[in-house]
Order: sequence, then C-alpha cells, then structure tokens
Amino acid sequence: QVQLVESGGGLVQPGASLGLSCSASGLNLDNYAVGWFRQAPGKEREGVALITGSDRYINYADSAKGRFTISRDTAKNTVYLQMNSLTPQDTAVYYCTAGPRGVEVTTPDYEFDYWGQGTRVTVSS
Repeated sequence: QVQLVESGGGLVQPGASLGLSCSASGLNLDNYAVGWFRQAPGKEREGVALITGSDRYINYADSAKGRFTISRDTAKNTVYLQMNSLTPQDTAVYYCTAGPRGVEVTTPDYEFDYWGQGTRVTVSS
C-alpha cells in the first residue's frame, strides 16, 4: 500500500520559515517526480515544487522561486520543502504528491498518481 505522509505544518508569522517533510512508503521516490502542491481557501490546488528522479531535475512555481527549496533524501525515501520569507499568501493546505516523470508544477493535479493527506500552513500575525 502506497502512503505519503506529510508533517511540519503549523502557524507562523509573516517573514518566518517553515519546513515540511513527506515520508513515502510502498513506492520508491527515485522512480517518480515528487513534490508539493497547495490549496488555499477558495482556490484550486496548484503546484509548488517538484523534484524528479535520479537526475534531480527541480521545478518551481513562480511564487516559490527564491523562497522555497525542495530536496530529497533517497535513503529515507523522504522529500522536504523548506519555505522561507513566508507571507499570508502562502497560507494553504500543502500536499505531497508523486507522479510520472515528465510532470511539472503546471501539470494538472489529476495527472499525479499518489497524494498525501495534506498539512496545513497558516501565515498570520
């Protein structure tokens, strides 16, 4: 059974940093494009950052470039998202996802194969 389990969400103030983790079981992340989507209240789910397979190709949404960093630990089968300089616009439920190689952050979410349950990030003063 495939499971993606996120952790690390919470409430932070604007300008703060927060790290998310996604631990995978039942699949080898090296064989997938893996990363993060988010869904803000009243909005559609959108791609944030992806990292692909052994070539470590990384793809960021424009909103994440320069502030967010995605990484993976192959030995732990875990993907991370380090988020810096957070703003209230980053408030959302963040989902870990795995999809076929070739997908990017602009790929519709239905093209992805597996999803975590989500972790909530709230940026507020």
